Amino acid sequence: MGQQNNDAEGNDASHDGAPDPLTEARAQVAELDDRWRRAAAELDNVRKRAARDGARERTDERIRVLSGWLPVLDNLERALEHSAPAADGFAEGIRSIRDQALALVADLGYPRVDDLGEQFDPNLHEAVGTTQSADHKPGTVAHVARPRYGHEGRVLRPAAVIVAAEQR
Repeated sequence: MGQQNNDAEGNDASHDGAPDPLTEARAQVAELDDRWRRAAAELDNVRKRAARDGARERTDERIRVLSGWLPVLDNLERALEHSAPAADGFAEGIRSIRDQALALVADLGYPRVDDLGEQFDPNLHEAVGTTQSADHKPGTVAHVARPRYGHEGRVLRPAAVIVAAEQR
């Protein structure tokens, strides 16, 4: 019976101020698990941020390159406007190059848009003048001086337009 009292006293002694190793181990595991989960979440956030930043960089670079090519397209248009009315091989070659360039720009998300007759929208159009026009309602695009590329929300370049004014 003396043995039982020693065991009971021994159990009491182990709880007197001395930390329980099992409780300590569980607390340490919980802390390490929390730190691991936080690190995994941070890594996931870094991956997502890197993906967003990469996509934004690609879009910005695409816009810079395409913006540099728009004057080339404009000059191809001017060359075609000043070519002879009869379709010769040279003009057809220029037209083919222009069409290929337009298709490329459209495939990259910025199609050329014809705004003739559309309601003037300062988000899509840059007014370079007004004109009296019997053919167009006031406030609509009467002439496109330079075409727009892109669509609402993603405009590479607004159209330079002449807007129809009220008849006097």
